[in-house]
Amino acid sequence: MGWVEILLLAIGSLLGLMAIGLPVFVAFLIINAIGILALFGSRAFGLFANSIYETATSDSLVAIPLFILLGEILFRSGSVDVLFRAIDTLVGRMRGRLYVVVIALSTVFGALSGSAVAVAAMLGRSVLPRMLALGYDRKLSSAVILGGASLAPIIPPSLLVVVVGSLVKDVSISGLLIAGIGPGLLLGAMILGYVGFGVWRRPALAPGSPARGAKRGGREIGLALLSMLPFTLVIAAVMGFILAGIATPSESAATGVISAVLVAAIYRRLSLGMLGEALWGAARLTAVILVIVASSKLFGQVLSFSGATRGLVAFVTTLDLQPWLMLLIMMLVPFVICMFVDQIAFMLLAIPLYEPLMQHYGFDPIWFWTLFLINLTIGSLTPPFGYTLFALKGATADMAIEAVFRSAWPVVAVFLAGLGLLVLLPGIVTLLPSLF
Repeated sequence: MGWVEILLLAIGSLLGLMAIGLPVFVAFLIINAIGILALFGSRAFGLFANSIYETATSDSLVAIPLFILLGEILFRSGSVDVLFRAIDTLVGRMRGRLYVVVIALSTVFGALSGSAVAVAAMLGRSVLPRMLALGYDRKLSSAVILGGASLAPIIPPSLLVVVVGSLVKDVSISGLLIAGIGPGLLLGAMILGYVGFGVWRRPALAPGSPARGAKRGGREIGLALLSMLPFTLVIAAVMGFILAGIATPSESAATGVISAVLVAAIYRRLSLGMLGEALWGAARLTAVILVIVASSKLFGQVLSFSGATRGLVAFVTTLDLQPWLMLLIMMLVPFVICMFVDQIAFMLLAIPLYEPLMQHYGFDPIWFWTLFLINLTIGSLTPPFGYTLFALKGATADMAIEAVFRSAWPVVAVFLAGLGLLVLLPGIVTLLPSLF
């Protein structure tokens, strides 16, 4: 059997298993077991065990459970309510002020949790009902929440960055984390610009500022800034140590967890029951992620041993495509496929195939994998299988899924435009990592 048949059979079988409803890690495990058995026989199952052991004991993956626990503590303690009220006060009086509040909140939440699903669910439960009650446009409100929540996987700390950094070779996880700052701020500004232009053209999309927003004296601003100070401790503990070069992502994540506990205590939201729920939630999600990562690593090894990866690189080399055309193809494939396939599953499937192609064409790894991650984030926004869409729908029971889908497409367009800017201006991605 040639490399083409092996590659098509492996990918087709994997997608088929996921299509019938099997979890991602179960589908990977089945394909890996069959591949190992077919290639090497039953004696090679030691490779299977070694892959799981190496993943479970990898130092770079320690950051994953710690980042998850950090977000769990902040959200379960209700500390983010304080942050919402502070930013609400600081934004002040303007038309469509809650649109700005949502974008600002999402940017800060992205630096605290790294989970688009968590941010979308939280904003959908807490902010969207208030926006609708005040007369804000439902479609634009949902679009702003989806766009803001999708900044979380891009702005560090990001679980996806840690996963990708652990799967690819010769790429610094710290560099990938820092690289997300510029694109995250750019995309946040573009969403804000989209909202501002829409409200300018159609003032009916946003009501006038409520009376509460008019009360914004020096005392109120000072109290709002004071209430936000504990959150700066978390951000400084996570990204400050990484930027300063005095801690690894895992060490920074550990200090971030300690800071999150202190923040909950400062706001008098700390309890043993809350900590137990946060630990249990983090443990469950971590176990799933680690099994998936281990399975993905083994899948890449199976493809390599079978000759499929080498054959694919040799085939692409013979095509002699221009680098920009190859980059376009490599970015277009996940955008289309993630409309129908879970983006995490595609990421784990694509990395073993994309990495040798990226090296062959000489793309900057920090820049390339950042573009890849943003593309996956867009995948979480594209109907019909975007996780972020279902998180918002689950948080707003009175909103039809079709309405959520319609509100997502403008955000997808904004993110694609931002992706194009990052391709044309790679310095937005690479400048900060090169400095730190």
